[in-house]
Amino acid sequence: MELVKLLGILIVIIGFALKWDSILTIMLAAVVTAVIAGMDPILFLQTLGKSFVSNRNMLISVVIFLLTGTLERNGLKDAAKSLMERMKNASAGLILGVYGIFRVIFAAFNVSFGGVAGFVKPVVLPMAEAADEAAGHSLSAKHHDELKGMAAGMENVAWFFGQVLFVGTSGMLLVQGTMSDLGYTVALPQLAAIQIPVAIVAVAVTTIYYFLLDRKLCRHDDLKGFPKGAVAEGSTAKEAK
Repeated sequence: MELVKLLGILIVIIGFALKWDSILTIMLAAVVTAVIAGMDPILFLQTLGKSFVSNRNMLISVVIFLLTGTLERNGLKDAAKSLMERMKNASAGLILGVYGIFRVIFAAFNVSFGGVAGFVKPVVLPMAEAADEAAGHSLSAKHHDELKGMAAGMENVAWFFGQVLFVGTSGMLLVQGTMSDLGYTVALPQLAAIQIPVAIVAVAVTTIYYFLLDRKLCRHDDLKGFPKGAVAEGSTAKEAK
């Protein structure tokens, strides 16, 4: 009989597997679990409301998804691509490098751009893709996937190393507390000063790596796709190059 109480989990698994509406599936699982547990309706609503209030910060991500989706539907990606088409000699590696520099600077003041879902996917990634396409390169599926990883990677590197430059972050306080437990008394401004060259090197190395990787991918796609149409049918990849 104890296993019957797990029926709600089974409902969630079946609902997601059959691609039912997510909210309705979760609510159905919650109601079934409450009924099996003998919970009266008032207590169920109180528990549901308490859980909602205690986890209300999680709704911020839901708002970001809705806002991002609305902006994308109304042409945010197209605007980013059109901007890149007007810029000459730009490349995805260069765009990501510039973004990394600005990202680490703003991270030093603990200013967030919205993360991967809120800013990188709808703005930075389309700009990087459009930069390579405007230069006459055809992007393969692998190239698109690599750019997704590179854009998200630059966000993670710049934010991870940049946020520690702000003395009020929990990461900086954690480092200070750990050093104190080891017998080293270190001031927060001193830790920030030590972190500056680390952040610069991290972003610089990532930028160089992504720039070279993007050039390699562009050359590979040019050989496979012949984007400029100057190669006659039957020509070899070597001649296209």
